Amino acid sequence: MPSSSSAASDSGRPVPSSLWRDGDFRRLWVGQTASQLGEHASLVVLPLFAVLTLNAGAGQLGALRAVGQAPILLLSLFAGAWVDRWPTRTLMVLTDAGRALALGAAAVAGLLGVLGLPALLVLAFAIGALSVFFDVAYQASLVRLVKRDQLVLGNSALERSRSAAQIGGPALGGALVSVLSAPIAAGSSAVFFALSFLSIRRIGRRESILKRSERPPRVWRRIHEGLRFVAGNTSLRTVCLASAAFQFFFAAVMTVYLLLLPRDLHLSGTAVGLALAATGPGALLGSLLAARLPSRFGHGAVLVSAAVLGDGVFLFVPALHGSSVVTVPALLTVNFVFGTFSQLVNVTVMAVRQTVTPDGMQGRAAATINFVGMGLTPLGSLVGGFLAEVWGTRTSLLVTAAGMLLSPALMALSPLARLGRTLPVPPETSVPCEGFCRRE
Repeated sequence: MPSSSSAASDSGRPVPSSLWRDGDFRRLWVGQTASQLGEHASLVVLPLFAVLTLNAGAGQLGALRAVGQAPILLLSLFAGAWVDRWPTRTLMVLTDAGRALALGAAAVAGLLGVLGLPALLVLAFAIGALSVFFDVAYQASLVRLVKRDQLVLGNSALERSRSAAQIGGPALGGALVSVLSAPIAAGSSAVFFALSFLSIRRIGRRESILKRSERPPRVWRRIHEGLRFVAGNTSLRTVCLASAAFQFFFAAVMTVYLLLLPRDLHLSGTAVGLALAATGPGALLGSLLAARLPSRFGHGAVLVSAAVLGDGVFLFVPALHGSSVVTVPALLTVNFVFGTFSQLVNVTVMAVRQTVTPDGMQGRAAATINFVGMGLTPLGSLVGGFLAEVWGTRTSLLVTAAGMLLSPALMALSPLARLGRTLPVPPETSVPCEGFCRRE
């Protein structure tokens, strides 16, 4: 395991310039930014391709989106097992190359008029699967590139670029389809993955092998080790439970929320999109705050208070009435506050998870938490729709928004709430590093 100190400078705080002077971190940041832009642009390009080029109906479009999201549930645990056995640079380069080639082939097939809906479904699943592996790998790669006391700063930088991609990616994808055409837009998205490929492959730091047996454990055994490790660590177990509670109730909230805005508040599609878009700038601010607040007020205090503020802001939405002149600014404020504090929680939780997890378990820990957290999302959406039919949108939104507060409650009652300005270092003997680990 790498050594760790309590601070990166004499003042007890990491020095931002020291991290940005690291060429390998810059290459990771550029590659991750380009990859996120390509991923979020493709999330718009592929559905528009289906609607505009293939005349897909609502049911077919829903199936396309579901197929693209399915790899999160089906492959996250396997991705974690693979990431802990292979260099993250290799996995990221291969997944970038795969997505660039897939979208490039789709663009050519679309221009020739030979790309049908079945092939588009396969393409969506393939891109989703490769994105799962890339996302787990880049989270684990940061631990192998920077010192542990710089994780919050590094995560903040990566999350800012991811937030920018979430804002600009869909807009870019829609603009490309409008200005050019759906097939050419797909090819343009491939360019971003190619740029990510070129940047990440230039990372020069080796991920050395500390221990690797001649007969590596079977993938199911490695998955089981990841599940057992997360379940046996109090902090990670709490993160897992809090994430599951949040994702379940947030899925229910969003289902009701998207019914309330047009039906009860009589907002146009443009107004709804404008209100939801405020989450993006809020997320950018949250990433900036995450680089400073935990080291000043303590990680536990920031986690719990930010979760209460970010989740609790939706409790005000059912009280909104009146014209769009009043409701739209209020909704912009709600979504901005939610984006700010939820992103602050995301970055801080990621730093906690990366810090308390040994290098050889990074991929599996991230994948396990993602799997459990996202696993309840479909059920939450169904519950939100059911409650809206039975109780109406306002009552349902109030109940489901209150349910989101279960997440900060779980954190407040756990050791996470007592984390201070510096994070603990996992013992070297806590788990064998059978894969690739950073060498100081």
